[in-house]
Amino acid sequence: MRPLGHLLHPTSSLPRLRCSSPDDLTEDKIDQALHNLRDIYCPLPRAVAFRKPSLALSQGGDYLTVPVSTTSNTTSGTSTPQPIDSGYASGDDDDDNNEDKADNGCDITDTDHIATLRADEYERQFTVRWLTSFIARAEELLDHIDEDMQQRLIDDASYILASFSSATNADEDEDAGAIVREFSFELVGSATQEEGHHKIDVRLTDGTPAIGTDHTDVGLQSWGASIVISDMMCSHPERFGLTAEALGAEPRIIELGAGTGLVGITMAKLLPRLGIPDAEIIATDYHPAVLANLHDNVVANFPSCDEPAVKTCLLDWSAPCLDAPLHKLANMLVATDVVYAPEHAVWLRDCAAKLLAPDGVFWLIASVRPNGRFEGVTDTVEDAFVDVNECPRSQDGCRVLRILSRDRHEKRKGVGRADEIGYKVFRIGWEAIQKVEVSWIDDEGRQHGII
Repeated sequence: MRPLGHLLHPTSSLPRLRCSSPDDLTEDKIDQALHNLRDIYCPLPRAVAFRKPSLALSQGGDYLTVPVSTTSNTTSGTSTPQPIDSGYASGDDDDDNNEDKADNGCDITDTDHIATLRADEYERQFTVRWLTSFIARAEELLDHIDEDMQQRLIDDASYILASFSSATNADEDEDAGAIVREFSFELVGSATQEEGHHKIDVRLTDGTPAIGTDHTDVGLQSWGASIVISDMMCSHPERFGLTAEALGAEPRIIELGAGTGLVGITMAKLLPRLGIPDAEIIATDYHPAVLANLHDNVVANFPSCDEPAVKTCLLDWSAPCLDAPLHKLANMLVATDVVYAPEHAVWLRDCAAKLLAPDGVFWLIASVRPNGRFEGVTDTVEDAFVDVNECPRSQDGCRVLRILSRDRHEKRKGVGRADEIGYKVFRIGWEAIQKVEVSWIDDEGRQHGII
């Protein structure tokens, strides 16, 4: 559609949508058009393919794999071989200049041309209208294309369209592709006793996503669930047991799949306002790129602290290493919007069982996505706890890890992805195993029983 090294103006290159025929809107033409738009308006270095994976990723396919590398642990400084992908990763950025040049379809010397295209308001508005119309009429326009490919094209178009609104209120780092986001959460009750301190302010950098295999763009971005839960914790802390009575004077709180660190950083700023100044908060994630960005966000929000207000360390749910600082059980575990594949819920369940204190609570928040490639993934959380015989037992064998309660919250306007309709909040903890007597009478009238 375009020669290598040159991007096309949207007004002259996007296929027409009105009175179009299947020949006008072939799979290849639309795919190339979306790549052209992505290169103009979402100029992100790509360590892996543009395509995000489906839930059936484990079945194979033509997705690129994350390159194997040896990286340094952000916390300890030790060299750590990259573990197998837990699905909550954020891709290597080790692509060389040649790969970056080929992927982006333009030479580095074309940056002026790209900047001119990106700054052209007419081209931008035309692109927004085209994407909006394409997504709205996709079922009609793409009825001649395979259903899975239809969904991929719609998702790609939605991703590009969402980038316009995301950039509206953010400072974009043109060199790194990073976005600085500022959050402000209202406080209520005892947390507002300090004069003039009625908000929790958090400033985060959403790092450059490496879009491709196994959800690699997830950990470097702040997603809707983390924003909603952070706000709820500030406005109703007692709802999550964020009180001195419930947590004690020196609680340990571990965030699983912390990503950019929004929830952990918010809690580190909130708990001292609630009379809990000595909480130990540990934010964990899987991929070193995420951990590096997470560590930078912690430092940026607590610049004057000699000791980090939030510790960061690597944690692979599928094979958790419980060395320090994860060597002690936690009073609370938190995970927001971290389930992106069917196996994740089981990994989280089993990992949580190794980290959670006997009287602790695990808050797991899952985004509800009824359509697209993540359709039904939220249901795997409840499925993981259905069979009590499959759920982890405590060391003494007297308790089992179970979902104790569940709640649902609707999506908030302007927060989260377009494919989200709400959030499920699961309160998970240890439950005593009840001894139940089951009895029956056989054909000969004899009574039998099982305890």
